[in-house]
Amino acid sequence: MYSEKVMEHFSNPRNVGEIQDADGIGEVGNAKCGDIMKMYLKIDNDVITDVKFKTFGCGSAIASSSMATEMIKGKTIKEALEFTNKAVVEALDGLPPAKIHCSVLAEQAVKSALIDYAKKNNIDIPELEKFELIDDEDLHAHGHDEE
Repeated sequence: MYSEKVMEHFSNPRNVGEIQDADGIGEVGNAKCGDIMKMYLKIDNDVITDVKFKTFGCGSAIASSSMATEMIKGKTIKEALEFTNKAVVEALDGLPPAKIHCSVLAEQAVKSALIDYAKKNNIDIPELEKFELIDDEDLHAHGHDEE
């Protein structure tokens, strides 16, 4: 069963679309479940001033993307680096265990966009050096193992 917040973000997702002159773009996907997320960031003075997403996937993937954009908009890069999939799940009042991987994808998309921003601007963000995108196999397994 899905929470009211999941249903609300699925029915009325926030920040849908793309940013033409995005400062950072992250795209992640899971071939097994078919979810693909693309996150666009506009960053000014180390602050995420705008964020948009395009997600091809299930309702949980769309709700996770929508919630993620709400959670990082207006935050500094440092604050966005602390963003986790667990925070998305909590903000959505939970996800079914088989859908936790959708929140992991949302975290991956945000961090992937931050990596893209850092590369484009030749900025060293030490917190991202240890970050690794989880591949399709690990992501799907991860989604079923974590509560």
